[in-house]
Amino acid sequence: MSWFGKVLGGVIGFSLGGPIGAILGGVVGHQIDKKNDDGLEPGSQERVQATFFTATFSVMGHIAKADGRVTENEIRHAEEVMRRMGLDQTARKLAIDLFSQGKERDFDLHGVLEQFKRECHRRRNLMQMFMEVQISMAMADGIVHQQERTVLHEVGKSLGFPAFMIDQLIKMVQAQQRFYQHSRQQGGEHGGPGYQPASGPSVEQAYQVLGVKSGDDQQTVKRAYRRLMSQHHPDKLVAKGLPEQMIKMATEKTQEIKAAYELIKRHKNW
Repeated sequence: MSWFGKVLGGVIGFSLGGPIGAILGGVVGHQIDKKNDDGLEPGSQERVQATFFTATFSVMGHIAKADGRVTENEIRHAEEVMRRMGLDQTARKLAIDLFSQGKERDFDLHGVLEQFKRECHRRRNLMQMFMEVQISMAMADGIVHQQERTVLHEVGKSLGFPAFMIDQLIKMVQAQQRFYQHSRQQGGEHGGPGYQPASGPSVEQAYQVLGVKSGDDQQTVKRAYRRLMSQHHPDKLVAKGLPEQMIKMATEKTQEIKAAYELIKRHKNW
């Protein structure tokens, strides 16, 4: 049985315990008790996948409500994330319920994050992917409002990311989203994501996607590119506990990174 099937059966909720287990039990509607425990050990892939999924959508809901109200753009963005993940009707309902839990006044943000970090067992790449999803939620209205930026820094601090890195990730995700939006617009006409016509994203945006500067040499840019490709490699992330439903998003990330690198190479004649 997959992690999702075990969540629906109430198994993982009991095994996890804590705020994440309570959220799962509540949204699935199970009375979780010891008869459902199948001994899932901390750090097991199914356990980490359930934790990642639960924390992702509940914290997205919390960020969406950070400025006091959830806008239509934020709702559309959450639905777009679900679409990109290819969630079926049952998984989509779970994601929506988790999102709603995150909007509640009594949502235990720090408790959820502390448990998420503990379950991830220092899987840094996994936590960074989580941060990038939350940043994209904060950007749903086009900009990151101060209240949202404050929450993002709280989230990052709880997961062990320094403030400067959160600001850097915000810039990178902003650039990556422009690449994604452009690729999606061009995909139908040119056969898929990653196509970069002359009117596409600027070279400066490409540098931001890779987190480098225009004056950096070829070796520095290539090193940044390889590091990001390794961090977002779908198979590696799934092996570390990324829910299989999110593999498409991880794949799109690598396409954005590759498109940015190719644009820089063309511009520099490398």
